[in-house]
Amino acid sequence: MGVGSENAASTTKLSIRHGLYKEETSIALKAPLNVEGVLPKKVGHVTAERAIWGRRIEFVLASVGYAVGLGNVWRFPYLCYRSGGGAFLIPYFLMLFLCGIPLLFMEFAIGQYTRLGPVHALAKICPLFKGVGIATVVISFVLCTYYNVLMCWALYYFFNSFRATFPWQSCNNTWNAVGNCSIGFPGNTTHLHSASQQYFDHRLLEITNGIEEAGGLRWELFGLLILAWVIVYLCIFKGVKSTGKVVYFTATFPYFMLFVLLINNVQLPGAKNGMLYFLKPKWSKLLDVQVWVNAAAQVFNSIGIGFGTMISMASYNKFNNNILRDTLIVSLANSATSILAGFVIFSAIGYMAHVHNLPVDNIATDGPGLVFVVYPEVFSTMPLPQLWAPLFFFMLLCLGLDSQFAMVEVAVTSIMDGCGPKVLRVLKRQEIIVLTVCVIGFLLGIPHITKGGMYVFQLMDHYTAVVSLMFLAFFEVLAVCWVFGLRRMTIVIKRMFGKAPNIYFCSCWMFFSPVLVMCILISSIVQYTPARYGKSYTYPVWAEVVGWGISLVSIIWIPLGALHEICRNKGTLMQRIKTAMTPTIELDPVNHLPEKERVDIPESVVFITHL
Repeated sequence: MGVGSENAASTTKLSIRHGLYKEETSIALKAPLNVEGVLPKKVGHVTAERAIWGRRIEFVLASVGYAVGLGNVWRFPYLCYRSGGGAFLIPYFLMLFLCGIPLLFMEFAIGQYTRLGPVHALAKICPLFKGVGIATVVISFVLCTYYNVLMCWALYYFFNSFRATFPWQSCNNTWNAVGNCSIGFPGNTTHLHSASQQYFDHRLLEITNGIEEAGGLRWELFGLLILAWVIVYLCIFKGVKSTGKVVYFTATFPYFMLFVLLINNVQLPGAKNGMLYFLKPKWSKLLDVQVWVNAAAQVFNSIGIGFGTMISMASYNKFNNNILRDTLIVSLANSATSILAGFVIFSAIGYMAHVHNLPVDNIATDGPGLVFVVYPEVFSTMPLPQLWAPLFFFMLLCLGLDSQFAMVEVAVTSIMDGCGPKVLRVLKRQEIIVLTVCVIGFLLGIPHITKGGMYVFQLMDHYTAVVSLMFLAFFEVLAVCWVFGLRRMTIVIKRMFGKAPNIYFCSCWMFFSPVLVMCILISSIVQYTPARYGKSYTYPVWAEVVGWGISLVSIIWIPLGALHEICRNKGTLMQRIKTAMTPTIELDPVNHLPEKERVDIPESVVFITHL
């Protein structure tokens, strides 16, 4: 393993062995050319010990599993029907092809070419914005600390769904509020709550009146949170070698369940009305700017641009893996799953509307309430409920675990890339590093399983997944698309695949994607609304300050990284900034490589970069 060279006349032969597989690639170079001019720095000692995916399908399944998460089930269907039904699919797919696919391809290319995690990969792409890489790791780790709480809830419902009678099915329980409980959905009767809603609030969460009242730990959830982290650890402790095997099941089982549920649901009375309600186009909604912003934000958040996860997973690929094919598979599978989930969800909602003689509007909702309140109520009235309920919650567990694997792996990858040898001298084995990351994630997740933890969860989700992400995404796109530049990206792609990206990708990287991300960021700032829980609870001022502090935990690394890079350079301020904007991955294919190895820049790229 490693990089070796031998002199032969006027050329040097570079032999690269990728990770665990002794796959050699020979690149003809002229003697004066530094190896770093063709391949990223640290290729020699980083990739020498770096594992790679056992098979290409493992990378694809892991990426699909990360992209296809709980948001596909509980956010997209509600957002689609609220934003114009079938008409919403026009801006959604437009944003997918102008923003989602090009940026996913960009992240895959960065990870695969540098064979580094997001921290060091982005530092080499644009040293001035090296803080973006740190910020992506921070936001992914913060997200995984509370995302696993959802797995804890899924486990709670999973174990309770084996009972002969579901505990959320009646109002005759100790946690039900007397005179305030309704079997089924109460419609517009504001003083009543369904039995499933009360089970979620008063049994699962034992929720307090506000974030000011922590209320002590929910010990049942504490134990399940430990179990959730143990499952995550056992699936990733061997790195991509173990994760690559687990995703064969966790990434495919949800599809099996969605199809089975759809086949079952369409046979229920009222299901057709629910699905028609989901897709019925409201063309006037296309004139609403917010609908277009929602479509772009949904594509961006669903695929996971800006979390560093896709860069990290692609860094375990072989150098010449066809990531363009993988990009199309992941992005289209993600969108198809969202639409499939929409039919599954709204067929069930249509059935519930039929049973309770209520309009669909009174039942449709998004967020955790959809899968932990509405769907449990659906199972209470369906044939064979003890079959469907456990399978459904197990599906949720699989959906969440795939995303959780990837977010934890980002932190582990960054630690190993940055200070792996030093950490290994202390902890001895990579498995112990993974265990340490999981233990820290578990400890940081404890506030979410107190009786007031739901308020903490909602606050964290609002300021991490909504506010912070868009800032990080904007600076990542700015660093790669405009500072690193289209010419260099073209050379990177050509070195891996032997041909340059077509005009579609060039146009998106240069114009459409950065402008769309900028529009989403501006819209997020202009239309900012404070975090809320439910329809009535508003957070106190001190909680809002804490929320902004949570956002700054990740965002602050961007200016700090830029300031550090400028200060460590020499010369005038402008010279320092110019140096900080220069990639450390030197690519000079025209002057140094032999004629047959030169990377020809297509005329379309030259034209676009000169506009």
